[in-house]
Amino acid sequence: MAQASRSQQLVRSERRMFAASDDNAMMKQILSTHAPDGRLVDVKPILLIIDNVLRHITPEIDQALTAGSGRVDSFDDPTNLSAIDDVLDALAYIVHKISCEMSCKCAGGGDAHATTMVILNMLSSYSWDAKVVLTLAAFAVNFGEFWLIVQLCTINTLAKSVALLKQLPDVLEHSQTLKPHFDALNKLIKAMIDVTKCIVEFIELPCEYISSEVPPLSTAMASIPTAAYWTIRSVVACAAQITSLVGLRQEFVTSTSEAWELSSLAHKVSSIHEHLRNLLRLCYQSIEEKKQEETYKEFIRIIETPQMESSKIFRVIFRKEDPHPLFSPTEKTRVDIDVLRRKHVLLLISDLDISLDEIQVLEVLYKYERASSSELSYEIVWLPIVDRSAWNDSYQQKFLHLQSIMPWYTVNHPSVIEPAVIKYTKEKWRFVKKPIVVTLDPLGKVTCTNALNMMWIWGNAAFPFSTDKEESLWKSESWTIELLIDGLEPNLPNWMREEKVICFYGGEKMEWIESFTSATKKAAQTLEIGLEMVYVGKNNAKERVKKISGLITEKQLSHSWQDASVWFFWNRLESMLYSKTQHGKTNDPDIIKQEVMTILGYDGSEHGWAIFFLGTTEMVRANGERVLSSMQSFEAWEEMARQMGFIPALRKHLEGITDDHHCTRLILPGISGGIAERVVCAECGRPMEMYFMYRCCVE
Repeated sequence: MAQASRSQQLVRSERRMFAASDDNAMMKQILSTHAPDGRLVDVKPILLIIDNVLRHITPEIDQALTAGSGRVDSFDDPTNLSAIDDVLDALAYIVHKISCEMSCKCAGGGDAHATTMVILNMLSSYSWDAKVVLTLAAFAVNFGEFWLIVQLCTINTLAKSVALLKQLPDVLEHSQTLKPHFDALNKLIKAMIDVTKCIVEFIELPCEYISSEVPPLSTAMASIPTAAYWTIRSVVACAAQITSLVGLRQEFVTSTSEAWELSSLAHKVSSIHEHLRNLLRLCYQSIEEKKQEETYKEFIRIIETPQMESSKIFRVIFRKEDPHPLFSPTEKTRVDIDVLRRKHVLLLISDLDISLDEIQVLEVLYKYERASSSELSYEIVWLPIVDRSAWNDSYQQKFLHLQSIMPWYTVNHPSVIEPAVIKYTKEKWRFVKKPIVVTLDPLGKVTCTNALNMMWIWGNAAFPFSTDKEESLWKSESWTIELLIDGLEPNLPNWMREEKVICFYGGEKMEWIESFTSATKKAAQTLEIGLEMVYVGKNNAKERVKKISGLITEKQLSHSWQDASVWFFWNRLESMLYSKTQHGKTNDPDIIKQEVMTILGYDGSEHGWAIFFLGTTEMVRANGERVLSSMQSFEAWEEMARQMGFIPALRKHLEGITDDHHCTRLILPGISGGIAERVVCAECGRPMEMYFMYRCCVE
């Protein structure tokens, strides 16, 4: 019973010390024991052995107390014992000394705080991580010896004799009484190991990427002495609990206050561990940011420096850990970047919302290139830019689906792309949401930061997709019906040969469409001229346009394009505007750019619009209200039309119409290139105001 009384005194002492745990006086006392002499201790192999000992004891305790089995479970030692013999040999004395100190003080009912301070003074010349690991090693020796005897005493005569001499209790006999005791002990041991591992991790952080003088590492280093103190204090408490069992073979009495003390310590040490883990997470985040910044600068240096060939650039685009970052659609397997050596490469950069329309048009160009002469030789590589923190099974399935329908190379997984490269695509190549195509020549030189505009406008005729090529192509272009339609209407050549008036119109109000087509056809019949009308839909209104196209066909109002042609028409117009904006170097009026902005402005309004062509260049266009009004009042300019021709007369009539009020909008999606700072209204010629609009439109 004297032993139990000593335990009660220890508990009361622990409770008193809990209240005054981390105040300034305590910190000064702890720090006063720290006088490292610079000696280095390789603590990781020692910690592996400690973990091996304690992690195997605690499950066996549970098994013995619940299943009633005294069987010894064998396990393989994962550590290379021969590799750390020298380390342990040099430290064996201090470990033994700590072990004896704990056994002596705990057996005598010593104060836990005082014992902890003695151990800290004993280890004053060691670093904080070494102090904790060596103390934990001493406990592992004591606890390991204790449990070996308890475990073997039922099957081994020697162990039974030692247990008898020590008067150790029969664990199985007292299983119900001991279980709460050992449950609390196990939780505290786990918390001690967790905190120790954290402390070791902090000490081993790479100093070239993080400084101990600034947060978060400076905050962590300031917390380590407290963490070390409470870990060693917990070791002492555990040792005291084990020591209290000695001499209780005949009569075992344990106080619930002892289990409470262990549980309280486990809670405190677990809180310390959570605090350290949070700081460690911040440290790793800071290190990763520094590494990414370093990789980012290296990528800038490589991609902006002339290379002998492109493979060096591709090796910094993808993570070094993955030797086969690409997926081949033909071989259906992962391949190395050598497949891109000495080739023109188009980097298709998008998120997972890239449209099937975009993929299909690119596929036509890509397959045509491969079926034509070898002079048009390029490879496409898809680089999906995703939020990795939100990655889930749904995104994985979406990625795999897109990968399966692309006939070109893709990454085998978005994670193989270096984060620094993703940063570069957003900051330098200005990727936001809309897909872009960055072109590299066989030497790895970036020839265009977005060739997608060129590909939409001229297709493979723009190869090798350089900014110089783009500029030269624009110099040879003029505003014609061929530039606007680009083969989307298969009947166009025949209509032009037959010298018909050709009208392309758009909008989404069926009432306006019926009125406009009816009035225009009536005017053409009156003049006895050939007329063809084609509905080209509205931008970003796929489902609505599909319904309207169906009604137009059903009522035989005019010709109407399919979804893919409608999408390509509007996407190509936007590409013209972006391309023109990027190459606009003078203040001279640009007819093509102005006409493109006018049509896009018409589309942004609530009303329809129409553009009429006769031949290649004779043209007139107007918004829905004005063109419908003109057609419905055809009698007013019929005579002029017979004298001048339909299009010149309509143009002159429109010039005579003055609007008391109009509201023209030019709506552009987020783009990778710059947009014009000055845009004039297509109706009145005044500069338009710029606004920002955010839209979510899901049909």
